[in-house]
Amino acid sequence: VQLQAWGGVVQAGGSLRLSCAASGRTFSSFVMGWFRQAPGKEREFVARISWSGGGTYYADSAKGRFTISRDNAKNTVILQMNSLKPEDTAVYYCAADPSMGSGWFLGYGLDYWGKGTQLTVSS
Repeated sequence: VQLQAWGGVVQAGGSLRLSCAASGRTFSSFVMGWFRQAPGKEREFVARISWSGGGTYYADSAKGRFTISRDNAKNTVILQMNSLKPEDTAVYYCAADPSMGSGWFLGYGLDYWGKGTQLTVSS
């Protein structure tokens, strides 16, 4: 599975949608999610979505502002981010794994990672 994501630059209070497209093996057989890493900080979990899209889970920092969704027909996972803050500035990584194991909280051990895309929120 190859993952590719696209980010951007947005002003504080604005919105941005991160997209991640997957190619290769059956997309619907993977739990999909997002992590981020800010300068000088460790990579942290943001959100994940179950194989069919029926179950989602968010980090406290994302609850109420971010929404993760997926389109299995298009092999795409989306992170809709609203009310963005400068502290959301980070490199965002798309990730995929067949299971909902501890790797989703540890930030490592997942099968596939995208290269990362920069999100900059200006104040």
